[in-house]
Amino acid sequence: MARQEKSREERETSRSSPGGLGALLERAEPTTLAVIGSGCTSATGVFVKLSGANAGTAAFLRCALALVALVPMALSELRRVGPRPGRLLGLDAAAGLLLGVDYVFWAASIHHVGAGIATVLLNVQVVVFPLLAWILLGDRISRSFLAALPVMLMGLALAAGAVGAGGVGVEDGEGNPWLGLAYGVAAGVTYAGYLFLSRLAGGRGHTVTPVCVSTLTAAVAAGTLGALWSGIDLMSLDAMAWLWLSLLALTGQVLTWLLVGSALPRLSATTGAAVLVLPPVMAVLLGAIVLGERATPLQLVGCALVVLAIWLSQRRARAS
Repeated sequence: MARQEKSREERETSRSSPGGLGALLERAEPTTLAVIGSGCTSATGVFVKLSGANAGTAAFLRCALALVALVPMALSELRRVGPRPGRLLGLDAAAGLLLGVDYVFWAASIHHVGAGIATVLLNVQVVVFPLLAWILLGDRISRSFLAALPVMLMGLALAAGAVGAGGVGVEDGEGNPWLGLAYGVAAGVTYAGYLFLSRLAGGRGHTVTPVCVSTLTAAVAAGTLGALWSGIDLMSLDAMAWLWLSLLALTGQVLTWLLVGSALPRLSATTGAAVLVLPPVMAVLLGAIVLGERATPLQLVGCALVVLAIWLSQRRARAS
């Protein structure tokens, strides 16, 4: 009897106390995790461009290949922590559907405005997310946010190259800045929806499982939309394309969500805001260094406006 009681207590302690990957991430220094995660995010556009895959193929494989790593980790977490409530799994799944649509639009944007600028455009979610919280949850919106809204929108238009001549992907005739802007904004809107639903679900003791479920449904959404839009072309991919897409899945879908998701709640408002402006800045730099993308002065001004809007909105939001 005593041995059975002791065994029951050990199981309860194991379930209630953190362990495995979640415990490792909780013990790690949050700023370091966030910076590494931001670096992973910044490189994803470069990997898409280097792979040469079309939008649907890149978006689908980003999720499908990530499941190879996420499924075993999620199963281990479920054995250790216990099952995740069905309502939360539903929110995770719904969030993933939006994420899959986001990936297809974002990959399409890369082909029109370049990897760095497409990452900048994705940050329209900074505007959309508070609007969703205001409409659906009744969260208050400050006057400063409303005043910054047109500045953000102008920054996005400038960054895409829709205002002025030339721009990344436009000078050599490869892209359409207006299409790139439209796809980038659509990606940012659906990304904001993903973040909103993920916020409603929360981790609730699970670190990997929500990411795994969202990635699974994102693969379904990206595969469906991608097949209808650009097609899913696996046969034409060579060994280097598979390598770049595998790195995209590992960095952009596994490491980013686990590292940044674990770090941000533990960072101060100022540090958290600084980390969130790193991806667009680093993405533009990587695009220039690795891909030879050269933004025009107007595009750089637009990037600066977007980064400034991110900094101010996130700093105030996290401080409040």
